[in-house]
Amino acid sequence: MTRDEPDTTAGSWEFWIDRGGTFTDVIGRRPDGALVAHKLLSENPEAYRDAAVQGIRDLLGLRRGDRIPVERIAAVKMGTTVATNALLERRGERTLLVITRGFRDALAIGYQARPKIFARHIIKPDMLFERVVEVEERVRADGTVEREPDLASIGPELARARADGIEAVAIAFMHAYRFPAHEQRVARLAREMGFPQVSVSHEVSPLIKLVGRGDTTVVDAYLSPILRRYVAQVAEELAAPIRIVTSSPPPGGGRSPRAARREGVNMQRSESPHPSRYATDPPPPGEGGRDVALMFMMSSGGLTAADLFQGKDAILSGPAGGVVGMAETGRAAGFDRLIGFDMGGTSTDVSHFAGEYERAFETEVAGVRMRAPMMLIHTVAAGGGSILHFDGARFRVGPDSAGADPGPKCYRRGGPLAVTDANVMVGKLIPDFFPKIFGPDQDLPIDAATVREAFAALAREVGGGRSPEEVADGFIKIAVENMANAIKKISVQRGHDVTRYALNCFGGAGGQHACLVADALGMTTVLIHPLSSLLSAYGMGLADIRATRQQAIEEPFGEEALAAIAAAGAR
Repeated sequence: MTRDEPDTTAGSWEFWIDRGGTFTDVIGRRPDGALVAHKLLSENPEAYRDAAVQGIRDLLGLRRGDRIPVERIAAVKMGTTVATNALLERRGERTLLVITRGFRDALAIGYQARPKIFARHIIKPDMLFERVVEVEERVRADGTVEREPDLASIGPELARARADGIEAVAIAFMHAYRFPAHEQRVARLAREMGFPQVSVSHEVSPLIKLVGRGDTTVVDAYLSPILRRYVAQVAEELAAPIRIVTSSPPPGGGRSPRAARREGVNMQRSESPHPSRYATDPPPPGEGGRDVALMFMMSSGGLTAADLFQGKDAILSGPAGGVVGMAETGRAAGFDRLIGFDMGGTSTDVSHFAGEYERAFETEVAGVRMRAPMMLIHTVAAGGGSILHFDGARFRVGPDSAGADPGPKCYRRGGPLAVTDANVMVGKLIPDFFPKIFGPDQDLPIDAATVREAFAALAREVGGGRSPEEVADGFIKIAVENMANAIKKISVQRGHDVTRYALNCFGGAGGQHACLVADALGMTTVLIHPLSSLLSAYGMGLADIRATRQQAIEEPFGEEALAAIAAAGAR
């Protein structure tokens, strides 16, 4: 089926979507089980409002203005860079930090780490919160209440912040991971005063250490409203109620209640501070149910329901789907040692897999610390859209990117020369085989003639008798070296012999560079899946619904500690 042919097959579709920085990849599973793929620009404001929904419309063969037949859609599973971009560009919600008096600077001080110990000019990242309210309250580590919070004095300060347009509150008190009563009372007051987003540390990250718990709570408050608005936008574009497919399943090992009952598993409600909600099965015929199950990929590599998708879990939403797709397709092909090489339009993500997923639990992204499970992924700013620079003495690739708008020079939007253009120049990208999605009517191929003219002008500027092709090839070599170094960071520098691994290459630009990267690393096997260009989206379809629970246990190591761990795991 082509994107222009309407499909008249009765039944339910599933859509697996990865919304990247440059391209949005969409895989549709038709009612007969066949997979159809589609790729479109993530930003094309003249043509559509949201790329993910437009991809659904295209695969269903709908024209502009046609109603989306939601009764034919069973599920939409998405990974998105909305939270990542908001964090990188500091476009999150205006946030108020409420903290125990005397600790207003605790998050700014952090752990006093000096990553560049010899730097004379230290540039500290900006805090995500813009205002701090200190609360006269204190609970000791043993639970003794030294001072109750004075809600009457807190109220006016919260009201002032609300009147000034602040709509997100992050609450983090000393020792609240064990004794949350004070946080609960202040959170109740904030919600009663109309704050739409209230993140509380004992719910977001119920673990010891004020700094890690507070940082994570601030990230959650800062990003969750952005995600909520995006989810609402997708739901509005689909013009359908969203079936709540929620996830909080430890008792059944990730099973839904219906599946657990079939297998004889006793499903008990969790004692988590969050309401206990489970992943529901698609309703069987005759049981009814709402129209669309909307799920999002978390940074940890599991799917969660739209209404449970939190800011702290969304930072690596898209790349995590790529790791799942890389591992599952590699395993199906018979490889148990894999290096994931995901080169997209904006950046390259590399990952390591040796039989199990590798996750980090305390990470720093864009200068922001957070404590949440994430796939262990290393990112380097070398993608198809990475801009090529010549400063009069040397070539440089990135770190800035042309993105989707305007995109590389060949995208017909007046963009700068980028890595994609270098591949056009050397003949690796052939316009006849590239999607014809450019121009005002989205029906033109990439513009190779403009690229040749631009590289000819750059070759004259560089001088030395270099041809345009040699200049383009020089930029490609630099990009390849950057990507090979990124792979060494997650493999060789951690003691893994990369020559014994297969390079699972995916992403829209991966195939153009896979052999060069493998040669630079001494690797002899490159795996390219038939859906490699859309493998992150494919990973959304392969991923499981997951939930993560955290709990602090403070016991001397021994039988009592082991019993407490067993009891927590059984809940």
